[in-house]
Amino acid sequence: MTEQSQAKPIGDYSLLDPEVQSDPYGFYERLHRECPVYRMPETGMYVITRYGDLRDALKDTGRFSSDTRLAAGDGLQGALGKLYQDILSERGWGHVQTLQRTDPPEHSRYRKLLDRVFTAKRVREMAPYIDGVVNELIDRFADAGECEFIGDFAMPMPGIIIAEQLGLDRAEVKTFKKWADAMLAMATKRMTEAEIRAVADTELEAQHFLHGVMEARRAEPGDDLISALVHAHGEDEAPLSMHELQNLMHQLITGGFETTQSAIAHAMWLLVRQPELQDALRRDPGKIKNFVEESLRWESPVQGLARVTTCDVEMGGTTIPAGSLVIVRYGAANRDADKFECPHLFDLERRNAGSHLAFGSGAHFCVGAMLARQEITASISLLLDRLENIRLARGLPHPVHESSLFFLPIKEMHLTFDGRGR
Repeated sequence: MTEQSQAKPIGDYSLLDPEVQSDPYGFYERLHRECPVYRMPETGMYVITRYGDLRDALKDTGRFSSDTRLAAGDGLQGALGKLYQDILSERGWGHVQTLQRTDPPEHSRYRKLLDRVFTAKRVREMAPYIDGVVNELIDRFADAGECEFIGDFAMPMPGIIIAEQLGLDRAEVKTFKKWADAMLAMATKRMTEAEIRAVADTELEAQHFLHGVMEARRAEPGDDLISALVHAHGEDEAPLSMHELQNLMHQLITGGFETTQSAIAHAMWLLVRQPELQDALRRDPGKIKNFVEESLRWESPVQGLARVTTCDVEMGGTTIPAGSLVIVRYGAANRDADKFECPHLFDLERRNAGSHLAFGSGAHFCVGAMLARQEITASISLLLDRLENIRLARGLPHPVHESSLFFLPIKEMHLTFDGRGR
């Protein structure tokens, strides 16, 4: 941290500032030292930043609920948040609480459905298919010696896989990405009424398309995730309602795109900023696994998610009142010096890199974590195998990331490289 940032008062930082969102680590270090539970003056939300406090909060679903309807405040969008839900309810399916937005024991019902699909066995069986998608995408730009890495690889790679796992057409991956961005918009930055109406229209487009697909799978099931969800009930169980199905699809599509795309993009950004890592991983591919874990720790694709307190909670010397929206800040916890020695240093040999919270912890540990790890590992392995001397073709924009309170999406990354064959 620079002398200038050390002298800068905490009050001069804002997690709604795109520059702070893009490079929050000096702010996190100040919070760890001076205010580990921080109340955002712009929103009234509380931000938990220490690793140990996050682990406690994530395990304590009784006091830190995932059902954000319990919050006393209006959240990031203020009163306009209700407008979005009203539009969806009138013209499509309003959001209901499933999976990520529920607590045990209700959460367990949804989790069991998805745990049957995202198994270690299934991910192992998918490995050749994932390698095939990665190689197909590299084929498109390897001979050209250059690419725009986000649009040419980091976005379509996980996008194609989640689309095909859902039984959808990979050719429509850009449309699915548009839907995913709209579905996440309410949680990324404050918007005007016009912007909220526009993203609601886009989510409605997705909902009505998915409704048609789900009804088709209800009549003629296939070997895909949508079919599994539509028919995921026993003789004495009610099938998932269309509201529940839409909400689960919302979470699967956004999770399948944004987080893995961001993880792959940040891993590549590391490789071009520290080109010695490229050579180290080519010499010893066995280190790629730890490289993936350390890159997830170092720049977590999900910087934080929301919880709400069900009672007054004492944490880090601060009283968080009942009904408060709380951001469990994974990105800050993964840079906590009490857990990770020299946390702002990328260390390929870090022994506890896998202790990061990039996939969360507790009941809500990411259901797709195994698949994401396989996708990231395959991407880095094959990119390094097939491309040499990977470097930036031009500087990244400033700030590097799109504005987002919870995520860390890189805007663009133009690369140049030498081919290594196949």
